Amino acid sequence: MARVTIDSDAGPDTLRWAVRLLRAEAVALALLAGWLIWADLTATKTDLVSALFVTGFAIAGAAALWALGGALARRRAGARAPAMVLELMLLPVGWFMLQAGMGWLGAPLMALGLGVCALLLSPPTTRALGFE
Repeated sequence: MARVTIDSDAGPDTLRWAVRLLRAEAVALALLAGWLIWADLTATKTDLVSALFVTGFAIAGAAALWALGGALARRRAGARAPAMVLELMLLPVGWFMLQAGMGWLGAPLMALGLGVCALLLSPPTTRALGFE
């Protein structure tokens, strides 16, 4: 019988933290989607097409973030670029929040997006994903 070796290396801390943060964002966006569904169902007057579009966008974003986190946890190099695109989308969202007087939320969102990008571009993550 052949011996089976289990690779217990979970990857570098930078990659693990990037995955954790992507998954946390997915959970937060899923909670927002749940609230949007509730708001859609209880609204007295609404534009149905717009409401469904926004709700669907939130659901798709949560699913994409969760899937990308899982792919990165399995060290799929092709998941890094789409994950970074989603993270960089937090910059204009945060900027418009800052402009609207919601700096308490906009600034942390911008920092989160840049932080996850930094984790994904760090040398240990780059090596773990096979780019070096």
